[in-house]
Amino acid sequence: MNREDLSVYFIMGTTNCIEDPLEVLEDALKSGVTIFQLREKGDGSLKGSAYEEFARQCQLLCNEYNVPFIVNDDVELALKLQADGVHVGQDDQKLEEIRKQFVGKIVGVSVHNEQEMDIAVFNGADYVGIGPIHETKSKTDAKPAAGVTFLAKARKKYPDFPIVAIGGLTTDNAFEVFEAGADGVAVISAICESPNRKETVRSFMQAQI
Repeated sequence: MNREDLSVYFIMGTTNCIEDPLEVLEDALKSGVTIFQLREKGDGSLKGSAYEEFARQCQLLCNEYNVPFIVNDDVELALKLQADGVHVGQDDQKLEEIRKQFVGKIVGVSVHNEQEMDIAVFNGADYVGIGPIHETKSKTDAKPAAGVTFLAKARKKYPDFPIVAIGGLTTDNAFEVFEAGADGVAVISAICESPNRKETVRSFMQAQI
């Protein structure tokens, strides 16, 4: 995948939104996010057919704005919808198995240390997500904040491999991860809760310069 596709990586589910989630997503797409991941988790999250229908509506919007549509952790749904890709963690199905199921599609992996990074690169991930960089309120089971030390180390070892940073990132601190070598920022709250998403996305873009 193009590293530029990761620039402003928007992650969202219905539980992250105060406003109508589909309106939030469309506003974010209009504002210039470069890739979208559906992450429907937490108390009150959609299940079953309601979850699938919401995913389809998100996918239609992404297709309309020509933005890649990624499904978080749900390999079965990603395959059913023929999503542009899937993002998995360390506790999910083995990467080499997932890679075989998503030929020609995007496969992203969350990594937290050098060993996990090596495995992701060796087994065919298209990009990795590194974090949490800062404390985050969007993920209740998040690991402790790690800062940019590992991110910088991963970039040095793999100078051309696509890396997106995640965890507590805002327009005020995003410059840190770009200085450390990230290709993009993955954000939930910063966009979901923004009163002006166009300005927020623009600020994230400017932090990369």
